Amino acid sequence: MRVRTWFPCTLALTLALASLAGPVRAAEMAEELALGATAPMADVKMQNVDGKDVSIDDVRGRKGTLVIFSCNACPWVKAWETRLVALGNEWQKKGVGVIMVNSNDPQVQAEDGYAEMRKRAKARGMKFPYVVDATSDLARAFGATRTPEAFLFDAEGQLVYHGTIDDNARQPRQVKTRYLQEALETASAGKQVTTAETKALGCSIKFRSKS
Repeated sequence: MRVRTWFPCTLALTLALASLAGPVRAAEMAEELALGATAPMADVKMQNVDGKDVSIDDVRGRKGTLVIFSCNACPWVKAWETRLVALGNEWQKKGVGVIMVNSNDPQVQAEDGYAEMRKRAKARGMKFPYVVDATSDLARAFGATRTPEAFLFDAEGQLVYHGTIDDNARQPRQVKTRYLQEALETASAGKQVTTAETKALGCSIKFRSKS
């Protein structure tokens, strides 16, 4: 049974970032990837910050695979970025494959370009791939709409968690529930994730135009 958790966000944070988060255009909306589904377009190669081409299949881990849709410019990403990188680096060592995907069009926001991706990956000490979804089609296939938005697949390749990182983007010391971390711990142990879905809070993905 699906469990969707909604947690409160402070009014100040909501108002401050509302214009940046924005609504996702109806034309860009896709069917949300269902729990139990496998990762779509997993064999598609995408350019990593080291210049090499990497796919989701390439990074699959023996204990699961974590796909995070992210970017450079979004304030929500910046608020969670240190925690996200720490989680990714930690769980990659523990047997979970990790890949971060930037599906944003840099023509909408220049900060989301490849050069800035390389700088951020180096500055933050990312030990996992940070790749360019050059058509935004991977995000469309996943039904992803926000940055950051996490999709965790178990060892069998089935989606077991989808949503946000934790319950307090701006105040790390006041986090009460670490949704993604708890899902990683549970799934990697071969157990059923209790809170399998949460609301992804963040900026809307700036989809590239379809040709």
